[in-house]
Amino acid sequence: MTNLAVSAPATEAPDAHPPITTRQVAAGVIGNALEFYDFTTYAFFAVQIGDAFVPGQSAFAKLMLSLAAFGAGFILRPVGALVIGHYADRAGRRPAMLLSFGLMGVSILGLALTPGYRTIGLAAPVLVVFWRLCQGFALGGEVGPTTAFLVEGAPLARRGLYGAWQGASQNMASIVGGSVGFIIASVAGTEALAAWGWRAAFLLGAVVLPFGLILRRSLPETLHRHETSSAHHPDQATLLAHLRPILLGLALVASTTVSTYLGNFMTTYAKTTLHMSAGSSLSASIANGAAGVIGGLLGGFLSDRFGRKALMIWPRVAFLAAIWPAFFLMVRDHDSVTLLGGTACLAFLGSLSTAAIFVGIIESLRKEVRGLAMGGLYAIAVAVFGGTTQPVIAWFTHATGDPMFAAWYVMAATVVGLIASLLMKETAPSWRPRGFAP
Repeated sequence: MTNLAVSAPATEAPDAHPPITTRQVAAGVIGNALEFYDFTTYAFFAVQIGDAFVPGQSAFAKLMLSLAAFGAGFILRPVGALVIGHYADRAGRRPAMLLSFGLMGVSILGLALTPGYRTIGLAAPVLVVFWRLCQGFALGGEVGPTTAFLVEGAPLARRGLYGAWQGASQNMASIVGGSVGFIIASVAGTEALAAWGWRAAFLLGAVVLPFGLILRRSLPETLHRHETSSAHHPDQATLLAHLRPILLGLALVASTTVSTYLGNFMTTYAKTTLHMSAGSSLSASIANGAAGVIGGLLGGFLSDRFGRKALMIWPRVAFLAAIWPAFFLMVRDHDSVTLLGGTACLAFLGSLSTAAIFVGIIESLRKEVRGLAMGGLYAIAVAVFGGTTQPVIAWFTHATGDPMFAAWYVMAATVVGLIASLLMKETAPSWRPRGFAP
């Protein structure tokens, strides 16, 4: 951490701007949605991608190499957060969001159009890693400016609900990605799936690129909007002054990231660990996404009524209690009903806290450092834990032969998040303890 100070933006009169519209919220979260569409698609076609770029290996080796290539994209996330996040705090949220989305789209197109190993040899896996690094840089700069935009543009009493669309968009994209994967896998044969099917899924996701850029170009700027200073904000607009909320936010996002990325890994887990059919495995992605949308929006709404801290703590307690029984039943039964039920239950409970965590962190930060600080802590947490969750679980499950390793791993991460939740301060501006006037 450094004592990096950012010049305070000029402020305008209160109520000079109306709240952002539904269309503008959609434009804000479209980048996050595209990330998780890409994530779900990559997870669903991890085996085919591994075969295209690293042929001649065992099935497990190809899976691990494919996951490692995916994980490479997380390396540059902190760099992207530093560069684009700082840009967002200087130039504004809108130009930063345009930059990150454009880079993300180029990266997805690059991956989809890269020839396989049999065509260009070692250049194929090298290019794949390059595109993942580019995408990681772009995504590192996406979350900070976008979350700041949603919170700064929302009505004061509905920040939780507006911020919840960030997580809801991820889960909606997971549903779409899983459905696209299922349709392509059903239509294309095994050979066609490996040859072009997985590429078609990525290209379909890239269709949103021109629309996303057009929508984002019309967004209002929220950096210079008037905002009443909060008593829990540090006196100085420096990263060092924000050290406590940054460190607690890092622990919270790391914990949330592990549970989120495990949910999106359930398709691969069901196929490779539980040895279930492709159709049953895909249903896990759809169940995870649907339950995540419902839980995320409900959690955001409740955080506006009962405060951020309550929604950070109690749903995570319930989530912690549900992890081991859910995995035990899925491993024991190996059937679609149990897989769907267990995945949906964990996704719902886990997503109840997401909006409270992200909005609570943003509200803890002065707006002069929000893009940089939020983007940085998110990128570091996701780079260290998001990029490693899939390969760590896959490797340890293979090495130990214990299909329950995933449960223990997520339980440990959840405990860390709960400790951080207890240490966070309440930040919801419209929340009042019982006995106080609203």
